[in-house]
Amino acid sequence: MPAFKPMHRWFPLCGLLLLLSACAAVEQRDERSSPQDPDSKVPFYLAANLEDPFAAVDRATRRISREPASLDAARPSAETEPDLIGRIVESLEFSHCPDGSRALEWAEWFGKRPEYMQRVLDRAHPWLYNIVNELEQRELPGELALLPIVESAYDPFAYSHGRASGTWQFLSATARDRGVEINDWYDGRRDVYVATRAALDYLAYLNGLFDGDWNLALAAYNGGQGRVQRAIRFNAARNRSTEYENLPLPRETQAYVPKLHGLGCLFREPERFGWELPIWTNEPLIARIELSGPTDVVALSAVADVDIAELVTLNPGLNRHLTPPGGPHHVFVPIEQAETVISSLPQLNGADHLVWENIRVRRGDTLSGLAQRHNTSVSALREANNLNGDHLTIGQRLQLPRANNAAPADSPWADRYQEMARLQQRLLPTRRFQHQVRPGESLWVIARRYSVSVADLQRWNNLGQNSMIRPGQRLVILMDGPAGRSPQSAEPVRYTVRSGDSLWLIARRMNVRLADLMRWNNLNESSVLRPGQVLRIQRG
Repeated sequence: MPAFKPMHRWFPLCGLLLLLSACAAVEQRDERSSPQDPDSKVPFYLAANLEDPFAAVDRATRRISREPASLDAARPSAETEPDLIGRIVESLEFSHCPDGSRALEWAEWFGKRPEYMQRVLDRAHPWLYNIVNELEQRELPGELALLPIVESAYDPFAYSHGRASGTWQFLSATARDRGVEINDWYDGRRDVYVATRAALDYLAYLNGLFDGDWNLALAAYNGGQGRVQRAIRFNAARNRSTEYENLPLPRETQAYVPKLHGLGCLFREPERFGWELPIWTNEPLIARIELSGPTDVVALSAVADVDIAELVTLNPGLNRHLTPPGGPHHVFVPIEQAETVISSLPQLNGADHLVWENIRVRRGDTLSGLAQRHNTSVSALREANNLNGDHLTIGQRLQLPRANNAAPADSPWADRYQEMARLQQRLLPTRRFQHQVRPGESLWVIARRYSVSVADLQRWNNLGQNSMIRPGQRLVILMDGPAGRSPQSAEPVRYTVRSGDSLWLIARRMNVRLADLMRWNNLNESSVLRPGQVLRIQRG
């Protein structure tokens, strides 16, 4: 019998709640001198004031978060159990903001922007109860509960131009190294519950690697452990200080750690910075429901009467209306609806909507290689074929579960399927990233590079017919992602090969399977590409 976890010991250290503000760290920028307003980096969908579908997501977010207690209310005394934010404050360990420091500048900057902080904390609220529990269980400092503010402004759909994704801004390679699944069905970097545990594992590892120095651990989380280790060796060889602030690190990394220190100081001494901490009851707001297998979340929303925008909000890792065949098998819902959802599960069977394909094992094939080639997971292959290990034989036939985003035929909930598809098409970060304009580039050049139209570029970025672009400006680019495909999709697009391109790079950039790219263009793995060659990309 599936069980529900009231996000007690089951809650990630990462905050979901949606994207109603600027993603403060979604873009790299030069912050060497002074703090910059994240609202200057407002995502395009907010700058454009798009009411649909983001208004639906916003309403879901705020309803789940509920209204915090009045700021005029008395904060619990030391003799009583602290409120939720108070638990974070009690566990702060290393944040420090001496006079004249950049950390102090950041504390003052955040303190002067209460509306921004409220938006960010609204997004974080449903996840924070479990985040704090997880931190306390691992005996980690409370500052880490604030790290997603630096990383993504607690936006699980945040997607950087460097291809980092989710609340914790994992690159795909780092995420997979930490055991996070990424495939056509699901991106665990956006699953706050899963990504939080991976992030905390990684941060704890980095802290140990750098002998308990959280500044170095955080710098490594942002800039890479190899880069920090090289910087330490560089300084040590020259008899220079190997403290974080003296290392030759990139500007982004130099600005990264002071931000977190500033947030820690703000939470520890809010009155000093003219800010008031919200008072939230120390209780979970959402529940983790364990599933027996793949489940149609649209059918779940209909049978259990859960708002579809709330399901999208609380389950941002999903690329489709089905949970991934290979797991993880869970779904998050508002806690007051958990029992209703559990009682509805016997009526659902997502496996009925899976599409299957038969493949034959060839010499050299492995489960992990097949999973990567066919954009699925090893666990999904094992479950679909009742495999207990990794052994395969040449000629063996395997069933491959295929992702299909089309609504089941004759569904009585067609409107819900349409709404979920619309939400995912606009929210999923695999469909958008940012291009930094280089000298000499025009909208036409950029549009040709990404196989999109100039009109689309203008629409996505609120540019008029006569708008000028300048070097350094960042433009939003939308590419078709998993949720953007439909059975009756658009005409094929043409991709012009550039110097340094490979089939694998192009498949990844255009978010298609390598096997499909080769099939569409009559190529094989040994084919040689040449600059200027035009490839066909089928969007369907």
